[in-house]
Amino acid sequence: MESENKPVTKRLYSLDALRGFDMFWIMGGEAIFAGLATLTGWPVLKWWAGQLEHVPWNGFHFYDMIFPLFLFIAGISFPFSLAKRTASNESRQTIYKHVIFRGLILVLLGILYNNGVRFQLGHLRYGSVLGRIGLAWMFAAIIFMNTRLTWRIVWFWSLLVGYWLLLLLLPVHHLGSSDPFSRAGNLASYIDRLIMPGRLYLGDHDPEGIMSTIPAISTALLGMFTGEFLRSDYLRDKQIKRVLLMAGAAVVLMIIGKVWNLGFPINKNLWTSSFVCWVGGLSLLLFSIFYLIIDVWGCKKWAIFFVVIGMNPITIYLANRIINFDSAAKFVFGGFAEVLPQSWGTLIEGIGITAIGWVFLYFLYKKKIFLKV
Repeated sequence: MESENKPVTKRLYSLDALRGFDMFWIMGGEAIFAGLATLTGWPVLKWWAGQLEHVPWNGFHFYDMIFPLFLFIAGISFPFSLAKRTASNESRQTIYKHVIFRGLILVLLGILYNNGVRFQLGHLRYGSVLGRIGLAWMFAAIIFMNTRLTWRIVWFWSLLVGYWLLLLLLPVHHLGSSDPFSRAGNLASYIDRLIMPGRLYLGDHDPEGIMSTIPAISTALLGMFTGEFLRSDYLRDKQIKRVLLMAGAAVVLMIIGKVWNLGFPINKNLWTSSFVCWVGGLSLLLFSIFYLIIDVWGCKKWAIFFVVIGMNPITIYLANRIINFDSAAKFVFGGFAEVLPQSWGTLIEGIGITAIGWVFLYFLYKKKIFLKV
């Protein structure tokens, strides 16, 4: 592939910052803003606190974007890492092994995250956030490595349209629902109930199921398109135009997502094609803003808080499951909660958990300890 022979671009500081911004919300950020909403009663903060909860089925809140944004970011990184490995004269076979190993190890880490160390295999939950990231990224990387831009675009839309048609044309009517996109009547959940081992997250449905991984591949591909665009020579000396082009593409994707929503609802649980377009557009728009401010305008100092988080995302994700940051936060901040009115409780808790987690990551950052898969 001609793109692999181009000079390797320097690390994108904005990408680390955006990754950290993404992880901030699940390491305590949502509790901070929920606490602020409770404390102040301001309508805008109450609205935002509502955005930090998942939508039960159809629809969209900002919190539904955390997961696909991370997958999108992982996609952006791949063209850079592929170029770096190619420049180091790694063989294609070695790169394939790395891609597959990374995908499968994330699946295993996801199973461990869900269940801990357990041995009753029939009772484990196998679908996971990390597993979805690993598999979708792995298949997208294989597509990216074996096709040129035109065929990558064909793959992107074929996966989305194909998934839509499968759910639309093959509803599960015998469960009593005539809606092919309902929880009871959709094909993806039905297939998961038939062939997915262990238990499903919601009993009759798993948001990280087998079939809904198909459109998630397109989410990763969208990130890879973005990364390859940034590596290209196109408008390299006209960075503002580059940003405007990305922002324009983001708006187009969001419009497509909203229009598609009329016939195929935006739904994170099913990772619907309209969801891929809507959230993909939002992710690209958000990245464009970070890229403009940090890498184009050079305003970097403010982003160090997020960069510290973004350099160790898997670490904090797993650590939140294994380490009791809540106890540490109560040990350090519990006294403040005792002397302040009860209405401050959620805010103090959110600040405490976030602060303890960030200090932990800052120690790793200063020691240059980064968990990479």
